Amino acid sequence: MSLRLGDTVPNFTAATTEGEINFYDFLGDGWGILFSHPADYTPVCTTELGKTALLQEEFAKRNVKVLAVSVDPLDKHLGWRNDINETQNCNVSFPIIADDDRKVADLYDMIHPNASATATVRSLFIIGPDKKLKLSLTYPASTGRNFNEVLRVVDSLQLTSNHSVSTPADWQQGEDVIVSPAIATADAEVKFGQKLREVKPYLRYVSQPGSN
Repeated sequence: MSLRLGDTVPNFTAATTEGEINFYDFLGDGWGILFSHPADYTPVCTTELGKTALLQEEFAKRNVKVLAVSVDPLDKHLGWRNDINETQNCNVSFPIIADDDRKVADLYDMIHPNASATATVRSLFIIGPDKKLKLSLTYPASTGRNFNEVLRVVDSLQLTSNHSVSTPADWQQGEDVIVSPAIATADAEVKFGQKLREVKPYLRYVSQPGSN
């Protein structure tokens, strides 16, 4: 199936390096990131899983659980995890799904035949507490993902889900945000309790809610 933003993501049960999981139960009432890898023992994926492990405390601060998926079997995952820990100086403690039957890959449309008929593309999905898809990214096998950017996107998604704001290009945590066009300027000043910086009637900035 082809997932679109706002769709409820499919649930599944799968064997992982941390035991069998039910995806919805694993996520609970928090946020989730599911990201796929073409195969085990591949160099780019090794660095990605290592980087994710090194950032795991940052994901935990944001109530985000991460899990990876590869179409190789569990025994290969366990050996690969040892290599990742050794070469990336980390401890991979999040689950890696053994998807040798390609059930998860098919559910999340991770196999693109024009790229590879058998290997998953490098897809990443951010899922909200409501189990709806908030963001999807797809990279070619040759290009490693930027997980600091993934954290930045999570910060934006969590902020904008709770406040009537958007985040501008290159926004970082603590910087000014954009007021929703649906809110009149006078109402926005009351709502946010501060003076707005109006560049254009449709482009108005305010300090990030909760940053002070």
